[in-house]
Amino acid sequence: MSIRAVTFDFWGTLYREIEASGGIRMRRRALALAGAAGVALEDAERVLLDATRAFGHVHVAEQRTLTPRDAVHLATTALGTTLSGKVVDELADFFATIILEHPPVPVEDALDAVRAAAARVPVGIISDTGISPGSSLRALLERDGFMPHLRCLTFSDEVGVSKPQALMFTRTADALGVAPDELLHLGDLEYTDIAGVRALGGTAGLFAGVNARFKEETRAGHVFTSWREFMGQLDRLMAGGD
Repeated sequence: MSIRAVTFDFWGTLYREIEASGGIRMRRRALALAGAAGVALEDAERVLLDATRAFGHVHVAEQRTLTPRDAVHLATTALGTTLSGKVVDELADFFATIILEHPPVPVEDALDAVRAAAARVPVGIISDTGISPGSSLRALLERDGFMPHLRCLTFSDEVGVSKPQALMFTRTADALGVAPDELLHLGDLEYTDIAGVRALGGTAGLFAGVNARFKEETRAGHVFTSWREFMGQLDRLMAGGD
């Protein structure tokens, strides 16, 4: 089946984390929680770390994504603290949006890659999320110039399931006006990105420029270690070349 649309993952594909930014986000969330709940900072940090692990467990075991409000609920329950609805709303919003102040950065040439793909076929995003929800990732994509080239953005917290669930891919394919097996999906994780699109008969491209963990054992039809490499092969890919 020919490729009639291209989709990109967000984390580890179009964007890479900066260790300092991730650490600052976690600390500022903990400071906000400690202030709201009246607990020590180290206790707030501990329960937020446990909440982050819970996010990961649900993501793998149930293939769905928790929300910033879930993070607040998990943390306050662990602390034995009850907060007013208004304070919960404020904390959840802070947890969700602090990434805009301490963001990840676009991978080198990622914008050029999206622009090049969009000049040929419809392009979208298919991404799982964490405590930072799709609304915040959408704002980063807008800020960094990606949005004019994107026809559809699919985030797991908004869909209700996460990759490799078929709905993440079929909903995006519908929005792009193609069949799921006409997608080329590019991502860095074998068990979500690659497994998800392959299960629907689509074309899988492993991006190993940030995360090379699966490079030697992938079932993806294509492996790219940089977006320059991808762009160099784009015309051949669109023409159905191996």
